[in-house]
Amino acid sequence: MFVSCLWLLRRIGSAWMAVLCLLVMFSPGLSFHTSTSTIHVSWGEALAESKPKPIDETFMTLPLAIERALAGNPGLGEIKARAEAMAAIPSQVGSLPDPTVNFGLLNLPTRSFNLHNEDMTMVEMGVSQMIPFPGKLALREKIAEQEALAATDSVDEARLRLVREVKQGWWRLFYYDRALSLLDEAENFFQQLIDIAQEKYKVGTGAQQDVLLAQLELSKLKSEKLELVSLRHTQNALINALLDIAVETPAKIPVEAEFKLPTLIEAVLQDKALKVRPLFAQHQKMLGAAKDRVDLAKQDFYPDFTVGGGYAIRQNTPTGQTRSDFANVQLSMNVPIYANTKQAKAVDQRKSELLQEQYSLQDEHHKIQAGIAAKATEYQQTKEKLLLLEHEIIPQAQQAVNSLLAGYQMSQTDFTDLLRTQINFFQYQTQYWQALTNTQQILAELSAEVGEELSHD
Repeated sequence: MFVSCLWLLRRIGSAWMAVLCLLVMFSPGLSFHTSTSTIHVSWGEALAESKPKPIDETFMTLPLAIERALAGNPGLGEIKARAEAMAAIPSQVGSLPDPTVNFGLLNLPTRSFNLHNEDMTMVEMGVSQMIPFPGKLALREKIAEQEALAATDSVDEARLRLVREVKQGWWRLFYYDRALSLLDEAENFFQQLIDIAQEKYKVGTGAQQDVLLAQLELSKLKSEKLELVSLRHTQNALINALLDIAVETPAKIPVEAEFKLPTLIEAVLQDKALKVRPLFAQHQKMLGAAKDRVDLAKQDFYPDFTVGGGYAIRQNTPTGQTRSDFANVQLSMNVPIYANTKQAKAVDQRKSELLQEQYSLQDEHHKIQAGIAAKATEYQQTKEKLLLLEHEIIPQAQQAVNSLLAGYQMSQTDFTDLLRTQINFFQYQTQYWQALTNTQQILAELSAEVGEELSHD
């Protein structure tokens, strides 16, 4: 369900315009100048008639913010680079060790350093190759491949976290802008109310305390505005950091935004998370790598081999008689005679690491299940509060303000009642935007928990 926030803003703004119109009607001599045009339509009509409007490219829409973050966030770039580095490992560990080439002089007499005098003096050249026991290289390559794939899943998981943070930050900025706009309207209203109270006090139909009370509330609004401006500035810097742009760059959030209020089924979300969440896929691959490490540790009970060959060249005798050259072939292997304290302990280590991965996967499963359950419940409660404010509380509060304002003009209503009701009306409007923001932030968290964007149905 998509709703145009522009119509919502107009709907709430119409309450202030209605109040100002009543002020004009009941306060001769006072004039109000405004360039805001208000269309009085029902929420249902607004939904039916609203159409998306083109937004200035200078405004940072939510899709644009997400696109920029995915393209330039340095934290995500770091994780991508790590995954690319790990993707280059499997072929390395799956290859044989480099062969060794050797060159040497054998049995060289130290008295003369002459290559011709002694029969056993020779120049030797050879090459050797270490060959791991069959199956070890394949296991090492398989383990590295699993870790590389897990690193790729970690990139997808990082994207989910980044998109969640951008969404939450963007909606927080959107709320601050709406709240500041409401404060501006409230300041105008209270200033006009002060003028009316002063006019009534001059003609003897009002009390000075009415003026003082209105001035006090106006000062409170100014104080709240200062706090909101500070909070918005901080949030502006945080979202700029996510988008990899200068932190001092002002983020212009459009006044119109689309939001969704889907109906969520917790069991469906839980099942979908198991299937599509990259974190689960990452743990499954790490679990597979841990199992292969156990097998590799068992393979270390078997020896590795080194094969080699060489050719030794002998010089002729001092009298010119030829000497035969020598060839040699060698085979060597390591002997695991310390298996009880080395290889056996390595197997125990790998088994414990496998158990650790199993527990880690189970723990993540429970955490995500609990997170989805908690957020789904919170979303439903916030959604109900939003709809209650939209359809009942705000319209009723608006009617109460209009009625009390008309009675105050006729000196039939106490000013403090009017002031308290008007303040409550402003608070309800603020709560509406807060609830709207909360629903979208919770949906952002749920999308990250599930592993994909939630549908609108």
